[in-house]
Amino acid sequence: MTKCSIRWQRKPRRGCLSSESKFGLTLMYPTTEKEALDALRGNDRELAATAEAMLWSLWCRSGDSEVDGTFRAGVEAMQQRKLAEAEILFSRVVKRAPDFAEGWNKRATVRYMMRHFGDSIADCQETLARNPNHFGAASGQGLCHMSLGQFREAAICFRRALEIHPHLEAVRQNLALAESESSGNDGYLH
Repeated sequence: MTKCSIRWQRKPRRGCLSSESKFGLTLMYPTTEKEALDALRGNDRELAATAEAMLWSLWCRSGDSEVDGTFRAGVEAMQQRKLAEAEILFSRVVKRAPDFAEGWNKRATVRYMMRHFGDSIADCQETLARNPNHFGAASGQGLCHMSLGQFREAAICFRRALEIHPHLEAVRQNLALAESESSGNDGYLH
């Protein structure tokens, strides 16, 4: 992590790492998943950004070096827009480590990029079943519903993401768009 939130306090909170700066301020950031999730919901945007980075770092580790290697290869393939290859690699990840939520989420992302929205929604649901706090999967599922013209469902997903991480401005904008679109046509694109 590269960012720290500056806090005026003498003692660090339990579960936080701290260090003294040359100005005598205590630099704090969350060290547990629970603390990071709590920080997302707080008013400190800088701390929320640090917490988000920490969560992504935690969520991208399965605990199995072979799975993590396949996962990294999938991420690399996805970044190079080798989507079919990435989908195969993430499918191997979820087969080998079905409880690894981020494997499902990355496959959902690839399937969204491939415009396989139904399959992506199913993978987002698998992600959220394993990690109900996965704001990325909730938002991604909303994007899939938007692409399918299912605006009510999209709005539900975006609200869920914002309940977990209220600082996601793009998700807030997507929610406004979904609500606007759903108000005029029974919530569906005809």
